[in-house]
Amino acid sequence: MLTRAHIDRVVAAALDEDAPWGDLTSQTLIPADAAATADLVAREDGVFSGGEVFAAAFTLTDSRIAVEVRAADGDGFAAGAVLASVTGPARGVLTAERIGLNFVQRMSGISTLTRRYVDAVAGTGARIADTRKTTPGLRAFERHAVHSGGGHNHRFSLSDAVMAKDNHLAVLTADGRSIPDALRAAIAALPHTAHVEVEVDRLDQIEPVLAAGTGPRGVGTIMLDNFTLADLRAGVAQIAGRTTVEASGGVSLETVRAIAETGVDVISVGALTHSARALDLGLDVRIALVD
Repeated sequence: MLTRAHIDRVVAAALDEDAPWGDLTSQTLIPADAAATADLVAREDGVFSGGEVFAAAFTLTDSRIAVEVRAADGDGFAAGAVLASVTGPARGVLTAERIGLNFVQRMSGISTLTRRYVDAVAGTGARIADTRKTTPGLRAFERHAVHSGGGHNHRFSLSDAVMAKDNHLAVLTADGRSIPDALRAAIAALPHTAHVEVEVDRLDQIEPVLAAGTGPRGVGTIMLDNFTLADLRAGVAQIAGRTTVEASGGVSLETVRAIAETGVDVISVGALTHSARALDLGLDVRIALVD
């Protein structure tokens, strides 16, 4: 998902946004022949993500800058750890500093939050997944960060799988067809590789969805949306392994363990990407002036 070409494209756009006509401050105050070294230092504990993105901010600014990323994506670290080092022309290092930090702080914040959710459901068999509630243009970065934290990615885009929600079903059955008949007709037109997920918000909606068929040529996942814990347990028992069971809605670090213990297979958490706090990482820069 996170290819070098995609990294370069997004980071280059961010650099262009931040310094469209160059870095006036660095060009004015910093001698052209000054060199700099800088360490990416953790100000708090966390889980690292975005090393390649961080490096790209500097190398795309000035190809003479060398970046050594010392932590792998997914590594845990403690406050005070040096996660990467940067060496090169001081003007370029200072120009790239904020963009590099913006990305790595955001991505490490997501991976750190994801790890907390993953740890909270350890031993239950439920997997933590993200959603499409991502920052426009940064989905690949943010979902990579979820993976760094031990989470799983949901469908990447609307093009990747069928997810029928209440509004889709309302339109699909507007001509009077039943939900099973409407779903069967729609599924028949799909390629055999397409995965189909259907969202329900009441227990009595489960059986009509299952009646459309399950497995490779039917409904593969049923999402139980905003169910109580009791209804989640009842839904899991009713589905009885015929499809993957996903829970969504009302998920927090305080509730996720209890949700996982109902027996669901997947818990999708929008907060992983839409509410993660940027991690406190700093770039400690040292400039050497040439005599």
